Amino acid sequence: MTVRTTTPPRRAFDHRMTAPGTDEAFLAAALPFLAEGLAAADEPPPVAIVAPAKVDALRDALGSDAEAVTLVPHTDWYTGSAANAVARAAGHLATHAGPDGRVHLLMEPVWNGRAGRSPRESAEWLRYEALANLLFAHTSTTALCVYDTRTTAPDLVAAARRTHPDSGAYEDPLRLAAELDAVPLPRPPADARHLPAPTTDAVRSWAAGQGLGAADAELFAQAVTEAASLAPVTSTLLWGEAPACVCELRLSDRLDDPLAGFVPPPSVTPSPGQGLWFTRQVCSYVDLRPTREGTAVRLQYG
Repeated sequence: MTVRTTTPPRRAFDHRMTAPGTDEAFLAAALPFLAEGLAAADEPPPVAIVAPAKVDALRDALGSDAEAVTLVPHTDWYTGSAANAVARAAGHLATHAGPDGRVHLLMEPVWNGRAGRSPRESAEWLRYEALANLLFAHTSTTALCVYDTRTTAPDLVAAARRTHPDSGAYEDPLRLAAELDAVPLPRPPADARHLPAPTTDAVRSWAAGQGLGAADAELFAQAVTEAASLAPVTSTLLWGEAPACVCELRLSDRLDDPLAGFVPPPSVTPSPGQGLWFTRQVCSYVDLRPTREGTAVRLQYG
C-alpha cells in the first residue's frame, strides 16, 4: 500500500481530546468546553454526547444552562459501526450546525461497548478518529472527545492521543491508517465455505443457515454484494456463526484509498467505488488489504 502523508492546510476542524479518570476531572474539562460553545457567535447550542451517568452529572453542574445544551446519552448516538458514526456526525452537521458546520460537540465513544469489543473493531474506531481529521477538515466544527480512563484501556487511550492534534502525540492520519492495516489478518478457517460468486441469494441463504435472522441475513448479503461491486471478484469465502458472520472477497483490482467507504456519497445512489459506504454502515468492521493480485476485502457482520 502506498502511504500518502499529509500536511493539512490551516485547520478549521478543531479536534480535541480529554482523558479524565474521575467525575471531577470530566466536569473540569467539559464545563469550560460547553461554556465556550454557548458563547460562540453564529453557533447553535452545544451538544454533549456522553455516558448516561455523565449526562446527569452535566445537567446538575450546568444548572440553568442545562436547558441551552443538548444532552444525549452516547448509547443513543453510537449505535453501529465507526462509519455509522461518521454518517451520524455528517448528518447532524448538515441539519443542525451553524455556518460552515460551526458547533461544539462533546463526544464520548462507547469504548466499553462495541467500539472496544475486539482488536479489529477497536482498530476500526481508531481509524475513524484519525480519518476524522481529514473527513471533517472542511468544517468549522469544534469537537472534544472524552476517553474515560475508567472504561477505556490504557493502550486505547495512548492510541487515541495519536489521532488528536492537541494531544502532543498526533501523527499523520494516513500513516496511522497504514499502520493499522499492517497488522496481519488471521487466516480464514480451513472449513470456510467457498462460493462460486457472491450473489445476494447465495450469501443470504448461507447467513440464514448460520443463524442470522431474515432481516440480518438480508443486510449481510447486501453488504457483501455492495463490496463485490467495487471490482471483479476472483474468490469468495464465508465463515462464522451468528451474529459474527464473516466474508472475505478477493478483487482483481487494487484499491488502496484509506478513505474508501468513509466519505458520504453525494446522492442516495452511490456511484462506482462507493459501495463500501453501505458496507461500512452495516458491518462491525471492514478490512481492505492490497495484495499482489489485487485487494482482499474482509467484512464482519454483527
